Amino acid sequence: MSQQVKVEILAIGNELLRGEILDTNTHWICQLVNSRGGRVVRVTMLPDSEDEIAQAIRAAIERGVDVVFTSGGLGPTEDDLSLAAVAKGAGVALALDTRAREMVRRRYDDFCAQGVIAEGGLNPFREKMAWLPVGGEPLDNPVGTAPGVMLRIGPTVIISLPGVPPELKGIINDTLKTFLDQRFGSGGSFARTITVRCNDESIMAPALSRVVAHFPQVYIKSLARALGEVPELDILFIATGGSADEREQWVNAAVIDLEQGLDALAIKHWQKDRGHKPLS
Repeated sequence: MSQQVKVEILAIGNELLRGEILDTNTHWICQLVNSRGGRVVRVTMLPDSEDEIAQAIRAAIERGVDVVFTSGGLGPTEDDLSLAAVAKGAGVALALDTRAREMVRRRYDDFCAQGVIAEGGLNPFREKMAWLPVGGEPLDNPVGTAPGVMLRIGPTVIISLPGVPPELKGIINDTLKTFLDQRFGSGGSFARTITVRCNDESIMAPALSRVVAHFPQVYIKSLARALGEVPELDILFIATGGSADEREQWVNAAVIDLEQGLDALAIKHWQKDRGHKPLS
């Protein structure tokens, strides 16, 4: 069985910590990583502080994580300092990258030609977005103006992305597709959900505990709700690693095992999704 790719996410921005913006990027990246068979091992929300971001980058490198995603702080203003912090944390210099500079200029010219903005070309603030950690590869942004950056430090790949969700998704789905295919290989996930006519997890605990022990390859989670909200709850089964056939076999066997345990407890249950549901 191939080793799972370990991923950390650094969500950056004072607006996140003040609750002004909902961090949907982290949720989306977690789903993406899981669907490809990887595992998010840590998520950290950080202010626009060069020192704090650099410290988090340095710690992730020391832990030997495979991929670090950062979101936010790539723009033209003074508080957009993520790339300077990544450089500091990785122990490399920050320098003007001619490829990134051309990407930024082209995107502003394109937006000007479309009538989105009044002036194309570069100015010092726009050029700021082309200062990258030395050794970093600029990633074309098909939606916005700030390039993403990929920096390799030993076994760790640091991917810095804009915080605007359509831009982040555009870079990942378009520019990073080949990298993700290579890094995660044929890894994937397989999931099923059953609904149980019982809203008290403690009643089901014996059956759940047995299945969890029998199937360590499968993540099994009862999705609890507030007591009295509904008379049932969902139980999610997700397998990662192995081949596609193995993932399906593991999940199906775990579902059957739990259903047998629920039958013994006289707890009604049914397939909420009416069968198999691969994550995508």
